[in-house]
Amino acid sequence: MANIKSQELTYSANGVEMKGYLAWDGEVDEQRPGVLVVHEWWGNNEYAHRRADMLAELGYTGMALDLYGGGQLAQNPDEAGELMNALLADMPTVRHRFDAALEQIRAHPSTDASRTAAIGYCMGGGIVLHMARYGADLNAVASFHGALPLAIAPEGEGGEVSARIAVYHGEDDVFFSAEEIEAFKAEMRKTNADCLFVALPGALHGFSNPQASVNGEKYGIPLRYNDLADRSSWDHMQLVLKSAFGAK
Repeated sequence: MANIKSQELTYSANGVEMKGYLAWDGEVDEQRPGVLVVHEWWGNNEYAHRRADMLAELGYTGMALDLYGGGQLAQNPDEAGELMNALLADMPTVRHRFDAALEQIRAHPSTDASRTAAIGYCMGGGIVLHMARYGADLNAVASFHGALPLAIAPEGEGGEVSARIAVYHGEDDVFFSAEEIEAFKAEMRKTNADCLFVALPGALHGFSNPQASVNGEKYGIPLRYNDLADRSSWDHMQLVLKSAFGAK
């Protein structure tokens, strides 16, 4: 029977204090793969923590990282937009903060540092795609309703894509145009990426977050939770991770 342990983790990225959350199964003695969780524009909140717990329940070490610094959380879309836009205006800092979290999960005693992956949601989904495009040393990344344009590297930038990539995208997500979706797919073809793009019929942006419907109605944003899309994408992600990590 699983014995999920968790801890708040304070670490540093270029002198900025970051507040992460780690979860693992204390009943498992051997080291296991580590999987980072990259948060939505709201920040490293309880939803991101829950995903780390769910990864621990699957037998991984899960870590919900902090990209904003200080554990900042947005209380409404205006605050979320300000935090997100400030962050995405400096992608080298994004990459450094991601790498700092990757160092932390690799250093945890429960983690097999040679086997790591990252999953992300909305903004975080785009960031895991971005990291894969810039050659991050990961076995796999999975993006759920992610910001696809973040995966496109300007001419002369980026790196060799070695991570297996899975993208779970709602067909009714109005935040990204057909042209942006095709540009993402073209980028994956150009880099010979091992990328699987899964379109989920009837799913809107935010389909994996049970709070999406409430937030969508409250703020007048086209967000909606979709239980089937959530569960089926999570189940498929497990197949991707198992395949990418392999037996050891």
